[in-house]
Amino acid sequence: MDNLSHGCVIGIDVSRDWLDLHCLPDGHCCRVPNAPAGHAVVADLARDRDAVVCFESTGGQEWQLWAILEAEGVAARQVPPAQVKAFAQSRGTRAKTDRIDAELIARFFAFRPEAGRSLPAEKLRILRALTSKRAQLVEMRKRLLAQFRAHRKLGTAAMFEDIDTELKQRFDILIQELEDRITQAIASDDHLSETAGILRSIPGIGPVASTMLIAEMPEIGTITGEQAAALTGLAPVAHDSGTLRGKRAIAGGRRALRHVMFQAALVAAHHNPSLRSFADRLRKAGKPHKVIITAVARKLVTIANSLCKSHQKWAAPT
Repeated sequence: MDNLSHGCVIGIDVSRDWLDLHCLPDGHCCRVPNAPAGHAVVADLARDRDAVVCFESTGGQEWQLWAILEAEGVAARQVPPAQVKAFAQSRGTRAKTDRIDAELIARFFAFRPEAGRSLPAEKLRILRALTSKRAQLVEMRKRLLAQFRAHRKLGTAAMFEDIDTELKQRFDILIQELEDRITQAIASDDHLSETAGILRSIPGIGPVASTMLIAEMPEIGTITGEQAAALTGLAPVAHDSGTLRGKRAIAGGRRALRHVMFQAALVAAHHNPSLRSFADRLRKAGKPHKVIITAVARKLVTIANSLCKSHQKWAAPT
């Protein structure tokens, strides 16, 4: 692992305030602020060493650094935290500090460089930010509605009626404004607009699902159906050993997208002719409801990926 075929690797543990760096193969490490001055230090260090910079997904704390590195011509890759954690367990590493995490990230990327993800285009980053904020507001509105029901059961709804009504109206307005901005972002780009049109032509995929597919899975149309299902977390994972055939289950993937695709599958199982008959066959075979919806969601993703790859809209089978 100390003989890197692609040169130097700089692993970074990203936190809100600091960037902890570990360089391979020489083991040089340092800490710099997670601020423009620190980002410039990372870029200079990477250029001097002709290094690839890698870091975990940390809920957006790494996006500004990532964008600056790409603008400076430095190769930067985002690696999956779950895989880095599994890599640490495989090495028997139990201690956890920022410096140790930076070294683990660097060694993981040196071991599995194909696991690194490149920076999405700016238009996709903007779209993803808009869809994430919309999902956040929708979740807040759902919790507010749950509080309404709780107030009615306690007999205190009248005390908060004015406040609750105003809050709900405000959420509705903000969500509509975000949806308008999402529509404008897609319409302003020919490729995104074409992809959205293809996805919207599939019965079961509406505005929310189509936008989430574009924002959360920009690879759509360039990968295989199996890869699309795996990225969404809808591919069944085998648990077999010898003659034992364990129960298949889904795992991993992009959680926010998987949640939306489950909702789309509920609609597709009733209104998409192909998927309705597919769901009926599974139902007659005695499959549980959750298994049926998961299978429909997986099939919906593979259909969407296939149509985007061929640049064709949905056509009902004859």
